[in-house]
Parts: sequence; C-alpha cells; structure tokens
Amino acid sequence: MDAWSDRVEDLLYDGEDVEQRVDLGDAAVVVTSHRVLAFTPQLDGKNFREVKRPNVSGAALSTTAESNFLAMGVRAGLYGVLLLSIGLVVDFSAIMGGVSLSGGGTQELGIGNVLGMVEGMISLIGQLDYYMRLFGALLLVFAIVPLGVYAWTRERHLVIEVAGDDDIHVAVPEDAGDAVERVRAAVLPEGVPAERSSGLLGGSLNPLE
Repeated sequence: MDAWSDRVEDLLYDGEDVEQRVDLGDAAVVVTSHRVLAFTPQLDGKNFREVKRPNVSGAALSTTAESNFLAMGVRAGLYGVLLLSIGLVVDFSAIMGGVSLSGGGTQELGIGNVLGMVEGMISLIGQLDYYMRLFGALLLVFAIVPLGVYAWTRERHLVIEVAGDDDIHVAVPEDAGDAVERVRAAVLPEGVPAERSSGLLGGSLNPLE
C-alpha cells in the first residue's frame, strides 16, 4: 500500500472527516465530508487525485483492455473457421478429377507444354481443400495469441465520474467484492441522483465488447 494512503489524516482540511474508505488492492478510495481522494500508485500518471464532492457525478464499474488485440483475434478466428469449413465441405479433388487435357494431338499442335502447365494448375486447384483446412487451422491457432494478450491486458476499473474534468480511474481486483458498490454509495449523498453512471454500471469502455 502506498504510504500516503495510510496517512489520509495528514491530507484532511480543518473540519474535514473521513466517511468511507475502500481498499482496492494497491489502490484506495477515501470519501471525506468534503472530497473524494483516490490513491492509484499502480497506474500510469498521478499517484493521487482529489475532487470536491459536488463535482462528482457518479461512479461505475467498467472494463478496459487492448481492443486491437481483440479485433485481430476475432478476425483471425473468423477467417480460420471460414477456410476450415469450406475445406471440409467442398471436395475440390472430386470436382477437378475428371478434367484431363492430355491427348495425342497436343504435341502435334505444339501446345503440349502449355497444356502441361494448365494441368499443373488444375492439380493444384484439386488440392485447394487441403490447403484451406491447413491455413484455417493455422489461423485458429494464431487467433489464440492476440486473444490471450487481450485477456492478459483486460482490467476492471472503477470510474469516478468528474464533472468538467477527466474521470478518475482506479484498478479493481477480481476479489473486490462489494467494494465498488460501497464507493458508489459513498460518493453521492443520499437523495442525490447519479448524472452519468446509471448507464455505465457494469458496462465497458471497450467498443468491441
């Protein structure tokens, strides 16, 4: 725990009292009679932010992650399923098996070499279902990598919504329990409606989720 989060009393104004304290792993949110104090030593940027309570418009749980990896993994997975499905359903060897350009007159016409190249292409097309299955399986295996990176970078954040300024983000551990609800209930006095958080609670900042 960051040392300053254990010395909240040193940061209080005269007449200011602590009403609620919620520890979220290495982070902490302290709600006083005047302000909301957020200690976030594990995130980039400032280790501490404060906002006067009248400027707090709500609090919500959201999810952030590297959405580019999610999009890459989904695309690779879809292409892999598509290629694999076509390769399993369509038998190109049966379609091209009856095609033959060999004949005794081709050499006399002087086009034997050309027809040989065409027959090679026909043979390759006949194996297209095999290559589709192969590349489809490889794409499915590849899709695991970006999806794994996405899952690894995925974090739950408590977003304290600030009117007229940047919102405060606090990382939330998986075992936080009802900590988020306690913060949400504490930041707004009884009878004061949340202005923005009603649509975000349990939502996500990731547009692909």
